[in-house]
Amino acid sequence: MLDHVILNVRDFESSRLFYDRALDALGWEAVMEFPGFCGYGYDGKPYFWIAQRGEASAPAHVALASPDRPTVDAFHEAAIEAGGRDNGAPGIRPRYHENYYGAFVSDPDGNNIEAVCHKPE
Repeated sequence: MLDHVILNVRDFESSRLFYDRALDALGWEAVMEFPGFCGYGYDGKPYFWIAQRGEASAPAHVALASPDRPTVDAFHEAAIEAGGRDNGAPGIRPRYHENYYGAFVSDPDGNNIEAVCHKPE
């Protein structure tokens, strides 16, 4: 089980704006911040961090759990509106399993950020 993940970003401010909007759709928010670092999560616990340090981490793939399919849809829409690039519209991915519902967006650094729900509709 992972406790947290940190992605290095090229431009902290533009990445912060992107993730503020995209992760809000999943119910996540910035819960901890230091100069050049921001941790997103819920209930006060940061699970996903961005940091401007060294080289950008791209291309990485991070999949974030979604409680339901409408939230996956909302994540995708918010991430695109925040400047992300579509990397796979919301939908069933039967090659993974019959209830795998995911959406993929490339962040400002080219990381593949996914929201996924494994529950049946």
